[in-house]
Amino acid sequence: MGFEEGIGKERGGVGVGYQFLTRRKQVDSKRARADVGHQLAKALSVSQLVAIGVGTTIGAGVYVLVGTVAREHTGPALTISFLIAGIAAALSAFCYAELASRCPSAGSAYHYSYICVGEGVAWIIGWALILEYTIGGSAVARGISPNLALVFGGPESLPSYLQRIHIPGIDIIVDPCAAILVLFVTGLLCLGIKESTFIQAIITALNVCVLLFVIIAGGYIGFKTGWVGYTVSGGYFPYGINGVLAGSATVFFAYIGFDSVASTAEEVKNPQRDLPLGIATALSVCCLLYMAVSAVVVGLVPYFAMDPDTPISSAFTRNDVQWAVYLVTSGAILALCSALMGSLLPQPRILMAMARDGLLPSFFSDVNERTQVPVKSTILTGIFAASLAFFMDVSQLAGMVSVGTLLAFTIVAVSILILRYVPPREVPLPASLHESIESVSFRYSSNQRHDDGTSQAIPKESADSPLIVKEINKENLSETTRRQRAAWSIASVCVGVLILTTSASYSFLPSVLRYTTCSAGGLLLVVGLSVLSWIDQDDARHTFGHTGGFICPFVPFLPICCILVNAYLLVNLGAGTWFRVSLWLLLGVFVYLFYGRTHSSLTDVVYVPTAHVKEIYRTSECVA
Repeated sequence: MGFEEGIGKERGGVGVGYQFLTRRKQVDSKRARADVGHQLAKALSVSQLVAIGVGTTIGAGVYVLVGTVAREHTGPALTISFLIAGIAAALSAFCYAELASRCPSAGSAYHYSYICVGEGVAWIIGWALILEYTIGGSAVARGISPNLALVFGGPESLPSYLQRIHIPGIDIIVDPCAAILVLFVTGLLCLGIKESTFIQAIITALNVCVLLFVIIAGGYIGFKTGWVGYTVSGGYFPYGINGVLAGSATVFFAYIGFDSVASTAEEVKNPQRDLPLGIATALSVCCLLYMAVSAVVVGLVPYFAMDPDTPISSAFTRNDVQWAVYLVTSGAILALCSALMGSLLPQPRILMAMARDGLLPSFFSDVNERTQVPVKSTILTGIFAASLAFFMDVSQLAGMVSVGTLLAFTIVAVSILILRYVPPREVPLPASLHESIESVSFRYSSNQRHDDGTSQAIPKESADSPLIVKEINKENLSETTRRQRAAWSIASVCVGVLILTTSASYSFLPSVLRYTTCSAGGLLLVVGLSVLSWIDQDDARHTFGHTGGFICPFVPFLPICCILVNAYLLVNLGAGTWFRVSLWLLLGVFVYLFYGRTHSSLTDVVYVPTAHVKEIYRTSECVA
């Protein structure tokens, strides 16, 4: 194991072939971040992380999904669907918790994939997350004004400057209320992470109170009326187990949002402890609230009689509690406002992380000295999201939000496998440390020759960097073989999952072809899983990144199950959604090729063995 020149100017330009796609950065440390200017504020604790996670996750979906899913898929068994979906979301949460505590920097899944997989995949994930948060925030904002109008008595009750206006000729309905709300939230986020999180915590607490009212008051009514929803003739599983599973796939998207906690990793006081606790607590609270609300509502009204648009409000109306409609509608507005804050919060931090790495202009990486947040990125993304919310009906684009989230969930699980079995053995150091690297390399080479008791000439391939000299012994060969088997097994798992989920989902394929490809994909998956279960994990996992935090359990089973679930959901998003996402990703490829590739901070680096990094920095400090 030795020093390897980074893909940079010293090797004849940026990238040899396509090697630039696989270059990986090191885990950020205090030393690595010392030269990036003003830092984000270390201000978040567990309670604030839970507020961000719960507030972002529990949007207005729970106020609508209950009726739609119960009517079409599950019947009274809706609670089971929420439980299954919560367990599936927990698979991703476990993976996020370990990576967030090991690599506590802004950027979330983009940051993790850049460290574990490579620059090409990291760019795709970051670009997809930009789309997710932009459209997600705009879609949430467009949903607030109709609910706000209901509270005040109807669409015409809002002030004229807030009412939706139809522009004839171009068939566009502008929404001034949505745009104003986005700009208002953008202003709140510019005040500082502590201030904006405090406001989000208040809104989230009020929303939780509304849901608790639904649970308690609904439970009281249910006991008085005999839970008529559970006495229907079809029983608890009118659509069978398949219906429950189909319902789980639909309500899974109600759990999207806890990943926003990971995007604030750099602003957490004690990330090794607080990030895993924040992610786990937020997801647990959401799951319990979802299950309790669904259990009550499907018990108050037979599932086939539910209003698919306003199931909770109509359930109280049917039981002569009309005044509860206003409370429930207020809860939906609070949920949307909190989700809007949660959607706009991560995007500037994603942009900041990408700009720090040189993949985007440095404009996005500026952190305000007073508020300690990326104000420029926040304002720019807020204006763009407000424009979308004002001019576009983004409901048709809402499916594109899921692509970014599911891609991030998938790559985070793959990153866990890489971290455990084939973690990076070399890290990039700037070319400014060239003298220190040469000094340590020469000292290491001298020790090697002294230990061997020989003064034989160093081979030509080791003359430039003596540390490339390797001990070719049985132990090293065994470790190399283990890493090769692990790498091929991870690739086998990924390819097998892709083939299996695609062929299983495409029912239009001929039966013979479908079963054949399913069998081939399943075989690749099982072989990869078996090999990973049999071979040892890499010892370097104990020292990779910031140690002492959460460790994902049941590796490799848990990450592989996570990959399987998310890949299945990705494949089933629909051709229209994938076509629109492909256009966005294609634009991202051009941006990367013509800007990010040439401006990357890894274009002029030297890769050195991890074991020698501290010694090199000590040498550089002595020289200085």
